[in-house]
Amino acid sequence: MAVRQAATAGTPGPRREEEAALLFERAHYRHDPRWLLPVTPRLCLACALELLPDPGVSLVRKKHMLSCFQDALVRHTSLVTQLVSQDQRVCIHFISVLFGLLCSMEDGSVTDLCIEVLIQITTQLKLEQTIRCLLDECHKELCNMPSMRGSLATLTLLGKLVDAIPALADELVMEHGNLMEHLLRGLVYPSEGIQASVCYLYGKLYSSPVAAEMLSGHFREKLFPLFLSILDGAQTKELQINCLGLLRQLLKYDLFVSMIMNQDGLGESAKNIEGSSGNTSLPLVLKKLLLSRDETLQVASAHCITAVLVHSPAKHASAFIHADIPEFLFEHLSSSSEVLVWSSCNCLTLLVEEPLFFSKCHTVYGIEAVVRSLQGSLKMNNIELHKQGLLLFAEILTRQPEEIKLFTSSAMCRDAGRALQEAVSSPVLEVAAEALKATSAFLRKDHQSTPPVQYGELQALLEAMLNRCAEFSQTLLSRRPLGHASSRDSEKAILQRGKFLLSTLEGFRSACRLAIEFQSEPSAQENPFTAPSAKKEDTLEAFSEFLLSACDSLCIPMVMRHLEQTTHPALMEVFLSILHNLFVIVPHMKEKFSKKLASSSFIRLTLELKARFCSGLSHSALNQVCSNFLYYMCLNLLSAPEKTGPPSKEELSAVSELLQHGLPQISSRSPESLAFLSDRQYMEGAARQRQYCILLLFYLAYIHEDRFVSEAELFEAVQSFLLSLQDQGERPPLVVFKASIYLLAICQDKDNTLRETMVSAIRKFLEGIPDLQLVYTHHPLLLRFFLLYPELMSRYGHRVLELWFFWEESSYEELDDVTSAGQPALPASLVVLFQLLRSIPSILLILLDLIYSSPVDTAHKVLISLRTFLRRNEDIQVGGLIRGHFLLILQRLLVEHGASPSGASGNLPLLLSLLSLMQLRNVSEQELDSVAMKLLHQVSKLCGKCSPTDVDILQPSFNFLYWSLHQTTPSSQKRAAAVLLSSTGLMELLEKMLALTLAKADSPRTALLCSAWLLTASFSAQQHKGSLQVHQTLSVEMDQVLKALSFPKKKAALLSAAILCFLRTALRQSFSSALVALVPSGAQPLPATKDTVLAPLRMSQVRSLVIGLQNLLVQKDPLLSQACVGCLEALLDYLDARSPDIALHVASQPWNRFLLFTLLDAGENSFLRPEILRLMTLLQSMGHLADHSMAQTLQASLEGLPPSTSSGQPPLQDMLCLGGVAVSLSHIRN
Repeated sequence: MAVRQAATAGTPGPRREEEAALLFERAHYRHDPRWLLPVTPRLCLACALELLPDPGVSLVRKKHMLSCFQDALVRHTSLVTQLVSQDQRVCIHFISVLFGLLCSMEDGSVTDLCIEVLIQITTQLKLEQTIRCLLDECHKELCNMPSMRGSLATLTLLGKLVDAIPALADELVMEHGNLMEHLLRGLVYPSEGIQASVCYLYGKLYSSPVAAEMLSGHFREKLFPLFLSILDGAQTKELQINCLGLLRQLLKYDLFVSMIMNQDGLGESAKNIEGSSGNTSLPLVLKKLLLSRDETLQVASAHCITAVLVHSPAKHASAFIHADIPEFLFEHLSSSSEVLVWSSCNCLTLLVEEPLFFSKCHTVYGIEAVVRSLQGSLKMNNIELHKQGLLLFAEILTRQPEEIKLFTSSAMCRDAGRALQEAVSSPVLEVAAEALKATSAFLRKDHQSTPPVQYGELQALLEAMLNRCAEFSQTLLSRRPLGHASSRDSEKAILQRGKFLLSTLEGFRSACRLAIEFQSEPSAQENPFTAPSAKKEDTLEAFSEFLLSACDSLCIPMVMRHLEQTTHPALMEVFLSILHNLFVIVPHMKEKFSKKLASSSFIRLTLELKARFCSGLSHSALNQVCSNFLYYMCLNLLSAPEKTGPPSKEELSAVSELLQHGLPQISSRSPESLAFLSDRQYMEGAARQRQYCILLLFYLAYIHEDRFVSEAELFEAVQSFLLSLQDQGERPPLVVFKASIYLLAICQDKDNTLRETMVSAIRKFLEGIPDLQLVYTHHPLLLRFFLLYPELMSRYGHRVLELWFFWEESSYEELDDVTSAGQPALPASLVVLFQLLRSIPSILLILLDLIYSSPVDTAHKVLISLRTFLRRNEDIQVGGLIRGHFLLILQRLLVEHGASPSGASGNLPLLLSLLSLMQLRNVSEQELDSVAMKLLHQVSKLCGKCSPTDVDILQPSFNFLYWSLHQTTPSSQKRAAAVLLSSTGLMELLEKMLALTLAKADSPRTALLCSAWLLTASFSAQQHKGSLQVHQTLSVEMDQVLKALSFPKKKAALLSAAILCFLRTALRQSFSSALVALVPSGAQPLPATKDTVLAPLRMSQVRSLVIGLQNLLVQKDPLLSQACVGCLEALLDYLDARSPDIALHVASQPWNRFLLFTLLDAGENSFLRPEILRLMTLLQSMGHLADHSMAQTLQASLEGLPPSTSSGQPPLQDMLCLGGVAVSLSHIRN
């Protein structure tokens, strides 16, 4: 009583009443305080032991006490545990009381409380004796039950107890084996609650592998048929869920899966168990659950199907497919439940491994659902759902048979492509990686062949794929860790990047394969529904060019960046196969693409890959891909060389066979390859082919500036290789010898030359080649190689120079432009040639032959090169050498084509222009030697055989003759003039040319007329001066000459000057020349007295000439003005000698004063120009400047002169070429 009072003292009213309900007043005072919980709720364990079994205590109070005890267990676990565990006997008694209450109560809430308290106490105490006690009680209860009607609470307790303590499953099976019979009784009892509890307990027992193994016979003989029937007929969700839970546990084991899926192995006793159904199969049961409207059951059913298929899709998938389960799984893909969609995708992914899945056309039925589901799921944030959906899509695309078309419309194919495009652009790497695999499978011909093929959509998909890969690569590069602490993370990131890049390249390779397959499909070349007038954009050609461009701009840079960090054989295998495919995809670009690859060191890269990974039998697939890539690239490079003729079909066929057999055998590093090439031991056929391949690879690499082996070592290796061939009496294929010559030329050091034996061997090889072009490669150093050795130059110098100029593509017109400011820079090729010309002048003779005998285009290049060389190397005296050789050429030409030399060679004008240039180089007067005289004779003879229409030959010939006359000493001039005057053919040609002066034809005949008049004036002067013999007289009509001066042609000032030069010479000779005879122009009037004095001129002609001279002076052309003043001087002298009055009359004309003022107003200090000063002197000498006004004008002009205008100008060069006409300024002037 005192204890009870102490316990309740100081407690408020309601609280006291609550605690009083927890105590058993009749007995509490006898209880030891140690059984009282020190915290609220103030529970007394002793009171509980007396109160709970007492039938007189109300159910509500017992329930309240259990509830408070459970609450205390949760809130004060340790205190309650200590309280209960003070005495083990008390603890066991408490458990027995609780179990007895559990079995005696029918109120579900009380039984639930009892179960919870028992589970919590058992799990917290962890006492084996306590657990055994409870198990024994349960076992005893079940054994003593005549019927399973009241077993629900016990079965529920057992299930939750095993769930809380999984180890109890093994103990329960081993020590309470006959319990299984009671469970079977519960399973057939017509109560779904009891059946659900039994299934729950079974599920917990079968979750233990040991217990499951011990219960395998029980399952086979008794449980399986009964259980499957219960699952099939279950009506309550609780039973359905627990049955599915048990099924999930069973499906973890191969043994049970086989039993369930193959009912033939069940015993007869199992089939005859009461309540079982022999016709029930798991696929049909799960199909029924899939059709239910309960999402939980649908998900659980899908999980069970997945659990079966995980063990062996090949064994079990067909049963589900025959049950039409895929159809309902596809329908569930449109569900709004992410869990159900994921489960369905997972299940379908396993089902597609069975070929029956496709032969039943489930994919054709469900592909639209897959695409729609994928489109919808990508808008969610469920990454696992994204990955599973893409995995399913990829599996379907990969496994779909080619003969069964998956996409029945182009619209569906377009939607699928757009969904993949969105997926590959996902920021989540795992999702993008799955999308890449699906994309690779999507790019199959049978998936894309529904017309029209939507190349634009495919291009967008590939662009998204490549851009995502490039973005990922850049992200990893920007996050590169610093220091050594994160090296492991860095390696992991590189590996991750390599996998992603590999998947990207596999997708791109699928696109390349697709393009190749469509090349043989006429309907796939372009959209057949495009209007004829519309622009065709969606074409295979455009798609193919996109693939090449994308590979060039994205794939190659990404792979090259990755190679800087690591090398993956599988990745390189895919990459090189892509490059190989592109040769086929874009055939019109394969040569250009091959050159770009070769210049980007891809020959070196491929050889390094073979050396690193393909030695022996390792990585045979990579070796084959590398060999195929090199094979096609080498053939492309050899069949379309840059500056040399392509090999013949026979040569290409031989090289093709050579490369096909030799390339797979090459897997050595560069030093080893060089050593093998240098080996002079006897070589068998296969080894020799391998040497040929190595040499060709070095050759192609060097041509494209990829010099990955030492030049000195390669130089020695090639020599040893050629000597080995000579020793064995072999002749290499032309392409191989071509490569050898090129490599020797490129690798030869400037100070290093070939031994005589090597040069002799090369010549012997060359002698067996019909044309040097077959082994020629265009390069300046190859030219140097052939010209450096006399033994080679004597035999092949002409041909190699001809080939060199034929293939040379430098801008020769710019080099020949002498009017441009400064000298243009020489191309590297000409620098080498000019160096050779300086050191070996005899090459000039070969070049002269080339000018004569080569095609016009080639000869023109040679001519410009020689001109440029002669202009830039004036210190080199090669005139005699060139003139002597030219004389031989000219003599041979006149002998062979004497009747019509103009048809002998189209290059003759080029030779003649070079000859005139050589003459122009002679600045100082020189005696004409015998060669020069012979040349004059031959050129004049050549001119005599030409007609006035042969302008190309006559113009340089006239220039040469004119310069020869004016660039030599007086004694040589006389000899030269005598030689030329003796050529009656030349004189007749000049007479014809002079008669054509008034013809309407313009340039180039105008320039030729200029030369004809200048030559005539020169011949007349030299003949008159030296009283030379004349063999042919030239007749000239004076009226026609004056008419040409009075009505000059446009832009023909030089022609007027030339005619004036002729007139000046004739006037100075008083028209008494034995060479030139003035003839009348038809009927002439009777001569007047003045005409008699001036004969053979008439006064009208004098007036016409004076007016013409005045008009020409007004043009203010310096050269023409000098010719006019010189002619006016000669005219006034001629008039003064015959009639001073007439001469004074002509000089005193008022027009002369106006003319002089006009000339003085032409510009600043214009009167200092020589021709004006000369005109002023002439008029002054005739007394015309005696008046005061003219003197004042001259004085004012002289006072205005700046002091710096004194004669400090360098003298002008006398011999010039103006508009293609040879001109001597002194001849024009004097």
